Amino acid sequence: MAYRRSGAWKPPNPGMNRSQANRAELKALVAAGESPGLIAYRGKVPVGWVSLAPRGEFARLKKSPVMKPVDDQPVWSIVCFVVPLEHRGQGVAHALLQGAIAYARKHGATLIEAYPVDKPGRSRDDAMWFGAMSMYDRAGFEEVARRKRRRPVVRLRVR
Repeated sequence: MAYRRSGAWKPPNPGMNRSQANRAELKALVAAGESPGLIAYRGKVPVGWVSLAPRGEFARLKKSPVMKPVDDQPVWSIVCFVVPLEHRGQGVAHALLQGAIAYARKHGATLIEAYPVDKPGRSRDDAMWFGAMSMYDRAGFEEVARRKRRRPVVRLRVR
């Protein structure tokens, strides 16, 4: 939910902490017919999550020095992957990326944009919620901007 907001966080209800607010806001999006992301399952067990939507739904991207718009093209943005520790290293994020590409295409996207981490070698897991550049390379994304040394902006044309 952090990228769907801009500015300082304020609880929507008194006494509500950030994680309670995030859950409530995600539930409200789903109840309104929005799809805030995709969940990967292994059998009936959820093993990962990817957050994607048309760029305009992520208010924080407008002000980001790294993720601000490259141009005025309509893009869908991928802003977050979550894969629990016990499911990492098994291709879950890659499967989520493939699912995100298919989902965005099915819902009218022409370009998908992402903001991966580009570091040689392994990075701390808690810094990889954007995904690794190598994963996007394998999926055919191309770099279109780089405003910070290790943070490219990549795109994939899907139509």
